[in-house]
Amino acid sequence: MATTGKPETKREAVQRVLDGVVASGATPGIVTEVRKGDSRWFASAGKADVSTGRERVPQELFRIGSAAKAFTAATTLKLVGEGVLSLDDTVEKWLPGLLGGSPYDGDKITLRRLLNQTSGIYNFSMDPEFYATGQGEAWYERRFKVFTPEELVRIALRHPPRNAPGEAFHYSNTQYYLAAMMVESATGQSYGDLLDRLVLRPLGLTRTSLPTTRTVIPGPHPVHYSRLYAEDPAAPLHDASESNETTAWSAGGMISSTGDLLTFFSALLSGRILNPAQTEEMFTTVPTDGSGWLPGTRYGLGVWAEQKLRSGVPVWGNGGADYGTFTLVMGSPDGTHMVASHVNTDFSPQAYAAFLAILDIEFSDPEHAG
Repeated sequence: MATTGKPETKREAVQRVLDGVVASGATPGIVTEVRKGDSRWFASAGKADVSTGRERVPQELFRIGSAAKAFTAATTLKLVGEGVLSLDDTVEKWLPGLLGGSPYDGDKITLRRLLNQTSGIYNFSMDPEFYATGQGEAWYERRFKVFTPEELVRIALRHPPRNAPGEAFHYSNTQYYLAAMMVESATGQSYGDLLDRLVLRPLGLTRTSLPTTRTVIPGPHPVHYSRLYAEDPAAPLHDASESNETTAWSAGGMISSTGDLLTFFSALLSGRILNPAQTEEMFTTVPTDGSGWLPGTRYGLGVWAEQKLRSGVPVWGNGGADYGTFTLVMGSPDGTHMVASHVNTDFSPQAYAAFLAILDIEFSDPEHAG
């Protein structure tokens, strides 16, 4: 509590959470940006670079991991709204023969089932051989290697389905590769160009990009400190800031800032970027229970829906992790109150708990005055 005897404000309470997670050693640095109506504020703790002592500041760039799935879904839904695609279109229609000879039926896997992660397609990221190349020192050998989307999809096709199409939610990056590949086939344009034209430029998201093979983060950014998914939780931290993102692409290969993420998700939730019919589709959810994914959530088209806080208050948005970076962006269903938080290290239960604590303070903790 504040020493003045006055009630602790929400901003003071959030700052206490930020200071605490840094003091615990869970992350070198953390930031939170809050927007409520026309007001906004930014808070930070810890360091962007522990070797120089540089602090975390507003408008830093960072890799956003699977929060990129919301951008892929939004781009796809813009094309659905234009009549170029239908959510009932199948993989076989736009990528004929791609799934041939595999355990998957391309006539039964629709664009909707890819985007809500119920297609049953195996996650190429979890293929044992591929996963091993992303751990420890092996990652340094892989980080500049360029993969094509089809190469990574074919890794997934070696594995049996997790479930029948539409039967259950199972998180899989492969599904978002296939969705972007369908977009490219339907339009004859690159996914990156469509993302820029349909989403980034209309919203003025000048700090957001899909770098693909460009390895350097294009602007001021915190060092992305990673243990490179080593099994030892005490493994040393490495600078993982530089890498190509062909292993993440439309499933998680974007760069952004807290400010741009707040703008984007607010636009999604408020219906400013998609037509009403496509907004409704995006936020039509499926349960994630029993999938081993985050508890207390449902999943729409590229968004986490109805993340339940301690009080039962639902917030909506997405989050993502990559090497040395983890972010969460959630807000009220109407998009008027949004919170974005980021740590410059790998996903950890402690960081996730801190993010949820910040959301609790902002949305559902009556003990804290605004």
